[in-house]
Amino acid sequence: MKVLQKLTHKEEEVMKMLWKLERAFVKDILAEYEVDKPHYNTLSTMIRNLEDKGYVAHEAYGNTHRYYPLVKKEEYRKKYMNKVISDYFNNSYKGLVSFFAEEEKISVEDLRDIVAEIEKKK
Repeated sequence: MKVLQKLTHKEEEVMKMLWKLERAFVKDILAEYEVDKPHYNTLSTMIRNLEDKGYVAHEAYGNTHRYYPLVKKEEYRKKYMNKVISDYFNNSYKGLVSFFAEEEKISVEDLRDIVAEIEKKK
């Protein structure tokens, strides 16, 4: 498998839309934008760049293409979450959870639920 390159923020935005739509023409993806809608040609170029990076492929319909993701959302999330944990939390999942607890982004009840899920899998 091709080594996946990190996506830009705008490329990630396009991939999120494509993961949601599953298969889409450029106009379909363009319609998903609520704000900061790019020009059609700009979006088309971004999608072709995603294709060059190995994230997207297409089916040809005459002069137009319908795009679909080659990389699953879960695969991308796992790869880049691991990178975040490595880069910002010294490979410590405990450090990640502690960060969210300190920022009050996760409650004690949420933590209990997580522990219960972990124990259930053992």
